[in-house]
Amino acid sequence: MTSAPDRIVIVGVTGSGKSTLARAIAARTGLPFHSADDIGWQPGWVGTPDDEQRRLVAEVCAQERWVLDAVYSKWQDIVLPRTQLVVGLDYPRWLSLSRLVRRTLVRVVTRERICNGNVESFRQMFSADSIIRWHFTSFAAKRARIRAWAAEPPGPAVVRLTSPRETRRWLATL
Repeated sequence: MTSAPDRIVIVGVTGSGKSTLARAIAARTGLPFHSADDIGWQPGWVGTPDDEQRRLVAEVCAQERWVLDAVYSKWQDIVLPRTQLVVGLDYPRWLSLSRLVRRTLVRVVTRERICNGNVESFRQMFSADSIIRWHFTSFAAKRARIRAWAAEPPGPAVVRLTSPRETRRWLATL
């Protein structure tokens, strides 16, 4: 078992399992877990204003130890200089999309509260702001970013993981 870095960011396409992995890293290492969606969304699916998001993420990054389950482009300039390791989940589209659809359906049916108490709905699932639509809109750019960062890290070290099995093996080394 190797010691984990003190400040880790997970990146990946929508539905790849960033939050799940970040929570697993937190449980395994004792690092405090922080949700990017809790920073980015207020109750009622109101987006947190950009300046407030930057303030909140700066508070997280000022700490000595943390794991963050995403990095929004609007504040990556705050996160990356403090990050010691970026973990990129570069899974096939079919896997991340199937996970996303299943997760969204379960949340709609169970009315699970997420992101500061918000609840997903069937209406939202099929709206112009749908998380599933966002998956299709953002997939190529997010995947390209992971691969570019793996090839030429943006400062912190980058681990690119291409399958859940590879991710489980990597996690077991922490």
